Amino acid sequence: MRKTGLYFGSFNPIHIGHLIIAEYMLEHSDLQEIWFVVSPRNPLKQKSSLLDDRQRLHMVNLAVEDDDRFKASDIEFSLTQPSYTCHTLAHLAEKYPQREFCLLMGEDNLATFEKWLNYEWILDNYHLYVYPRPGYDAGERKNHPHVTFVDAPQMQLSSTLIRKSIQEGKGVRYMLPKKVYQYIEEMHFYEK
Repeated sequence: MRKTGLYFGSFNPIHIGHLIIAEYMLEHSDLQEIWFVVSPRNPLKQKSSLLDDRQRLHMVNLAVEDDDRFKASDIEFSLTQPSYTCHTLAHLAEKYPQREFCLLMGEDNLATFEKWLNYEWILDNYHLYVYPRPGYDAGERKNHPHVTFVDAPQMQLSSTLIRKSIQEGKGVRYMLPKKVYQYIEEMHFYEK
């Protein structure tokens, strides 16, 4: 069984913080690969602020194409919207029985995990690899036998900050993988 970490996100856009966390999780845990699962619509976020699904997937592909430990996944594009992690996990388990899927998430997500559909089923059936996020405390969930904390670097970098900076005409070149930065520049994404 190949141990595959699933890193769900809007990736609007993917940035170096996402990649730093993913690489750290691979190097400091027993995960063998990480799939960046591009979510077409997170039920807890407004869709209006999202760039087109295929454009975000393309940027994730640009970011990870040179590293065979990483994969961009559009698995949720073909599932019912909005995307619920429990449905995606059930679909993946059926489609890839040779893989053991685990979730990667920040402590902010674990702290509000009860908002997720069928969160108890996820917690009982899947291993969660959690990285710390400043200002969040997952409380007793930290002690669950399926929760492993990985002390990844903490960063204040976010896709929201990047989008806002681009709108304001500020530089973001070093916050993004080079090919992603070039693509955003070429396509004039997030400028308005």
